[in-house]
Amino acid sequence: MTKNMNYFNRFADKKVLITGGLGFIGSALARTLVANGAKVTVVDSLIPEYGGNLFNVDGIKESISINISDVRDPFAMAYLLRGQEYLFNLAGQTSHMDSMHNPQTDLDINAAAQLSILEACKKHNPAIKIVFASTRQLYGKPAYLPVDEAHPIRPVDVNGINKLAGEWYHILYNNVYGIKACALRLTNTYGPGMRVKDARQTFLGVWMRNIVEGKPVQVFGDGTQLRDFNYVDDVVDALLLAALSEDSNGEIFNLGSSEVINLKDLAAKLDAMHAGSRHQIVPFPPERKAIDIGDYYSDFTKIRTALGWTPKVGLDQGLRQSLEYYQQHWRHYWESMQ
Repeated sequence: MTKNMNYFNRFADKKVLITGGLGFIGSALARTLVANGAKVTVVDSLIPEYGGNLFNVDGIKESISINISDVRDPFAMAYLLRGQEYLFNLAGQTSHMDSMHNPQTDLDINAAAQLSILEACKKHNPAIKIVFASTRQLYGKPAYLPVDEAHPIRPVDVNGINKLAGEWYHILYNNVYGIKACALRLTNTYGPGMRVKDARQTFLGVWMRNIVEGKPVQVFGDGTQLRDFNYVDDVVDALLLAALSEDSNGEIFNLGSSEVINLKDLAAKLDAMHAGSRHQIVPFPPERKAIDIGDYYSDFTKIRTALGWTPKVGLDQGLRQSLEYYQQHWRHYWESMQ
């Protein structure tokens, strides 16, 4: 990020609502906003299958308002949106496999609830600024690399289709009703606070858990799949920059990294950071192979040019900080060490 961190002091005394605010990215965002003097309300369903965790806001609980509600409840959302100046709309069903097993729930959360939220903004708070967390998954299998925003949209799972609908509802309401909104297409976000109990949020979380538990990391396929990763602090910066910019209204931005790595090298990097860690190359489970996108990394030129965002936390630093966090706090993220 090229702007000075004092730039975020513009959030001082601003009323901010974060959906999914007890989750991984939402809680990290809440911490930065609190540090910059914002009046933060977080809303989260705390449904066990999703990413909410009260420990994620440990140390700032007294500085924020916490509301346990579901974004599918239109009455709760209409109430919570009143008077807010910014909405960081991060709540969502993130599991690609769950979206295939239970597509209706994915539709309800990632598409229908988003439309309901936007209707509430139109009726009760049309001056609000919204930043929506979208996903690179909607691109599907890349036709070329790096993937820019002009790349064809061809999702390979139900989650990608519904996230695309949620994203475009936001852009439509910006264009038609003047509800200031933009969307960030996140790539592989990682860091302290990510879900590690299972692969519902990110495979890297499961890898971290296995390393801490002394179990081998399993790399599916041949391990040559290319990926880019963003540390959560960099994603928070992007969200805040998008919220403060008028130039972001109606726009869609890729996040990404210039550090691209294949999965077996990523696993080897983690092995080197933790004594006794080891990884295995194993065949793809058939249901995961069916929705795998192969190589993927983003072109983030647009957001760098428009908003001045570039990731600043290197992969080695981010992985090390994440591992250290879970070695210290694992009890708050999964039940037992085997």
